Amino acid sequence: MKAVIQRVKEASVVIDGKTVGAVKQGLLVLLGIEQADTEADVQWLSKKIVQMRIFSDEAGLMNLSVSDIKGEILMVSQFTLHAATRKGNRPSFIKAARPEQAIPLYEKMIRQLGVDLDKPIATGQFGADMQVSLINDGPVTIIIDSKEES
Repeated sequence: MKAVIQRVKEASVVIDGKTVGAVKQGLLVLLGIEQADTEADVQWLSKKIVQMRIFSDEAGLMNLSVSDIKGEILMVSQFTLHAATRKGNRPSFIKAARPEQAIPLYEKMIRQLGVDLDKPIATGQFGADMQVSLINDGPVTIIIDSKEES
């Protein structure tokens, strides 16, 4: 699994003109699921996201997690994170998981993040045409790949 994590002051997802998910201070997580991903990736990545210390403490140092600040998480599925771009000019998405595999893992990630953060997770809609808006705080953007967890 790949995740692009952005520290935000606010973020939202709109589908067909209707806001379906929104958060104030916290994280916007773009999640890409590949064919090789399993529930172990869900467990590891969820804990990593919730415990990552990327929020400023009183001294202005990044020492606090989204959990520490009682922040929120908006998670959006994004298969394009697994784009292969080495050859040609058209990205290949061959490594991205097909919906029948990706949807259950996406739903497990939502549930696991909710457990680890101890609050509901806002989301987009898997496979939908979404408009994502955010005010990036910092900006702080971190990329995590569960296959590089060592």
